[in-house]
Amino acid sequence: MTKLYTPRLLALSAELAAFPLNGTYSHNAETRSRTCGSTLILGAECGPDGAVERLGMQVAACAIGQSSAAVMALEARGRSAADFERTLATIEAWLGHEGPMPDWPGIDALEPALPHPARHGALLLPWKAMSEALSSGAVTG
Repeated sequence: MTKLYTPRLLALSAELAAFPLNGTYSHNAETRSRTCGSTLILGAECGPDGAVERLGMQVAACAIGQSSAAVMALEARGRSAADFERTLATIEAWLGHEGPMPDWPGIDALEPALPHPARHGALLLPWKAMSEALSSGAVTG
């Protein structure tokens, strides 16, 4: 069986320091995993074209949730709500063994979590939060 917490996966967790939840954001969401209790609070600012320009997160999750948040955040700038909704759907299909690995830079680092359904909720947290925040189009929280 593949090792769940690889050095690459654990190193991604440290990347979250570049995305603190400081200041105010016009798009906000908070998500919680029902399977493990992990939480993620996200704020995002978008440009006139609707693409993400800035984001911050407060993540209380295992290394899988933290690493997934880092993978999402590192490539979030310049992406639209449709990009996140499409990627979320692709990740859900992948986790359910109903589709290929999503086409998102760095997501292959999360592949060791695939055979661990108890970790899927944490892996989905950042994608659900960003999709929710951008689809609402309104200030929440």
